[in-house]
Amino acid sequence: MSVNCSLWQENSLSVKRFAFTKFSEVPGECFLLFTLILLMFLVSLKGNALIALAICTSPSLHTPMYFFLANLSLLEMGYTCSVIPKMLQSLVTEARGISREGCATQMFFFMFFGITECCLLAAMAFDRYIAICSPLHYATQMSRGVCAHLAIVSWGIGCIVGLGQTNFIFSLDFCGPCEIDHFFCDLPPVLALACGNTYHNEVAVFVVAVLCISSPFLLIISSYVRILVAVLVMPSPEGRHKALSTCSSHLLVVTLFYGSGSITYLRPKSSHSPGMDKLLALFYTAVTYMLNPIIYSLRNKEVKAALRRTLGLREVLTINR
Repeated sequence: MSVNCSLWQENSLSVKRFAFTKFSEVPGECFLLFTLILLMFLVSLKGNALIALAICTSPSLHTPMYFFLANLSLLEMGYTCSVIPKMLQSLVTEARGISREGCATQMFFFMFFGITECCLLAAMAFDRYIAICSPLHYATQMSRGVCAHLAIVSWGIGCIVGLGQTNFIFSLDFCGPCEIDHFFCDLPPVLALACGNTYHNEVAVFVVAVLCISSPFLLIISSYVRILVAVLVMPSPEGRHKALSTCSSHLLVVTLFYGSGSITYLRPKSSHSPGMDKLLALFYTAVTYMLNPIIYSLRNKEVKAALRRTLGLREVLTINR
């Protein structure tokens, strides 16, 4: 169903409101998708909140690796909350509209959290590299000050890139159509609605994606190549297994995040299709962020122990009430 843009334009020149396309005209399909995404959203929120709480309340987890993991959990909660609630509303109601300002805000937070995650994952890889390849200097090279600076830089880069890209796109004119062929205000589908020649904007989006997605990814690859070399020369099989086990959760999360992100933003424009973009969007906004806390809790004994203590404390407080 197309949307009458003339109702949402000021003086019939500039679109002031957008609308997301309807996923399906079959109510049952939309309700099923709503239910699945809602469950994944709740699992993601609860899992990340518990991990962040367990790390904050467990002195044994006050180390650089878990400091970055707590940042990652808080980030993922913000990321899903910036995208999924509006997606859920659009699936089961006719209120699929969003103001231009609301769309810009959603795009900013989507970019902010996404770029920050790229940087945090690179910082976590650097932490593992220092821990395995330079253990004697780990305490000084990954001090609290260094960790805080890495976290601040990660959040700062995400904020600057998010503001820059959002301002760059919404400085364009939107004179219709006003229907975003997506579930949320992602960059490519919004940019496709802009008037005139948007070639330079598309190039800018691609360049930023290459710099902000590929650059941290190359740092991660470089760190793990050095880690692999260091592990291979270890004389003890137990030592090799222990070293690799501390990296396995991070590697899985990196694979999920960068795999979906690269396929979405770095593939040629000619290979884009609305259906595939929507499926990828569902994957990296809902599925990935549901799996991340599960990966870290299942594959890390210290996190599992801290979660048990945290859940046990909650049960005691509930009983006392």
